[in-house]
Parts: sequence; C-alpha cells; structure tokens
Amino acid sequence: MTQMTDRHKTVHSSHPAFRASAQLATHLQQLLVDITDLHLQGKQAHWNVVGKNFRDLHLQLDEIVDAARAFGDDVAERMRAVYVTPDARAATVGHQSSLPAFPAGEVDTAVTVDLVVGALYGVSATARRIHDEVDAEDPTTADLLHTIIERIEQLAWMVDAENRTAGASVPENIAP
Repeated sequence: MTQMTDRHKTVHSSHPAFRASAQLATHLQQLLVDITDLHLQGKQAHWNVVGKNFRDLHLQLDEIVDAARAFGDDVAERMRAVYVTPDARAATVGHQSSLPAFPAGEVDTAVTVDLVVGALYGVSATARRIHDEVDAEDPTTADLLHTIIERIEQLAWMVDAENRTAGASVPENIAP
C-alpha cells in the first residue's frame, strides 16, 4: 500500500530485503564507470584502428563494445535494485574512470590490441579489487562480478593473442 505524504513523495509500506551500504554503492559506481569507459574506448578504437588484421580486430572490438554495454546495464540495474543511483554521465565517467585514456586519431592494430587488452584487464582488476568486500555484503551482486570477470578476461585473452608469440610472450603460459 502506498500513501501520499506530500505532492512529490510516497511512502511504501513494504521494505526491501536488502539495501546497499555506502561502500557497496561506491564499489558498484567505480565498476560502472570503468565498464562504461571500456565501452567508449572500444568504440573509439573500432572507428580509428588501422593496419594489419584490421577487419578481424574491427569486428572483435564490436564484440567487446557489446559486452561492455550489456555489463554496464547489468551493473546499473543491480545498483537500482539495491537502492543505489548509478551515474554514468560523460563527465562522471571522464572524472572517475580508473582506465588510462585511449588516444585520439588513427591507431595501429598492434597498438590498439595492447591498449584494449589493458582496458579489459583494468575493468577486470576493478572487479577483482572490489569482489571480496562486495561478496561479504551481497553475494548476489558478487555473482554478477563473477560473470563480468569471466567474460572480460576471456575477451582480453582472445584479443591479446593477436600480439603474442608462441612460447616467447610475457606472461609465459603455465604448463601443468
């Protein structure tokens, strides 16, 4: 049942089972801006990449952009579900993102690979950094982080393979 308390506010008689703390809100906001920046950097790279294996990388960047857009929406909707207001306005993303900026102008495919892999691992690092504190407060939200980490790291591996040399790249593969 909802009662009007004044012209603009309502009071709900039901109460949510869970509401985020300020710390959880801060963690999710950071992940949201980093994922949003990944999306924007992916499009910047997609439009401006040139060089060897252009077409493959161009298409792969669309895959990364699609994943980032979907994950951004998932994080923002989870934030709303736990009563946090997401903020992914351009100025906010520009100010709060922990990812290094992507350069303007044309960028060679090999350089693009390294920059995009760095951005992917940057998002993964944010998700991993906040994971334990998120999990302690809300295991359901931690499940979302698991999904994001798994896919982002898979995409990073796939893109990074473009610049690797079998048996001679860093980091070295671990043989069981």
